[in-house]
Amino acid sequence: MANGGPVEHGYPHLDTVQAAITALYKRLSYDTIRTFATSVLPADVAFSDQDDLHLGAQRVAHELVRHYRLPDARMIVSFREMTHAANVELAAGPEYFVELNDRFRTHRRDIGAALAHEVMHVYLHRLDLSFPSTRENEILTDTAATYLGAGWLLLDAFREDGASSQKLGYLTPEEFGYVLAKRALLFGEDPAIWFTSPQAYTAYRKGMAQARRDEQQPPLTAAGWAGRRRYAKDRRYAQDTPGPGSHPGVPYSFTPAGRGPLRVCFPCPTCHQRIRVPVRGRVRARCGLCRTVLECDT
Repeated sequence: MANGGPVEHGYPHLDTVQAAITALYKRLSYDTIRTFATSVLPADVAFSDQDDLHLGAQRVAHELVRHYRLPDARMIVSFREMTHAANVELAAGPEYFVELNDRFRTHRRDIGAALAHEVMHVYLHRLDLSFPSTRENEILTDTAATYLGAGWLLLDAFREDGASSQKLGYLTPEEFGYVLAKRALLFGEDPAIWFTSPQAYTAYRKGMAQARRDEQQPPLTAAGWAGRRRYAKDRRYAQDTPGPGSHPGVPYSFTPAGRGPLRVCFPCPTCHQRIRVPVRGRVRARCGLCRTVLECDT
């Protein structure tokens, strides 16, 4: 939790974020991810200063349990002084003990954001889905919460001005915006209408621009002129040079022809699973993981 300190910006964790999206599709499947088409709504996690602190926190936690489809998980929420925003004890269940930073006693509007992250820890724990390091695992948790419809709360908790700043989660604001944009492009949902933070809206717009760039990389037909020209040059080199070919600064790579045609390997712009197709002009490819149909010019 950045509280008054500097907030990191940009996309320093983008590779891990993309790997997390791929891992979600592999572990949950396309059909399960489609059941999360509706996000947590603001009214469902609203928390006013007039609400009882503990009863209100329990109510919001219950709503997030319902959203993540954890019907037999019970969250016991308490508050204490700590460095981090929150902590959850990952036991066998069905009861899980969540501790929130004392700061949330007077910043109740952000309790939903903190709980969105902690309840997702429980969800991933039950799925037995994790990444090797603690930091990577926290990035996975933020990404999963956002992609499955509760992470807009985490981005909306980002506020920054000349005198103060606040950010929850391990992703940068732009990375939260990027994952939200990926979700918006998948489900046709616009989370921007729920933001109360102007800085969250700016980060979401930047994240959307980054997500759009994923859809405009060669060999996809939506690639721009400069990308297509670079791709043609790299393709000629691969055709003339035996052996595997990778090219710095681009997402695609070529595999040697051998007895078959030259092939190009590139990430799916939806789930980032790598796809391999023959180099033979116009090709329509279908991602086997997320079922996205891709128009390519190889």
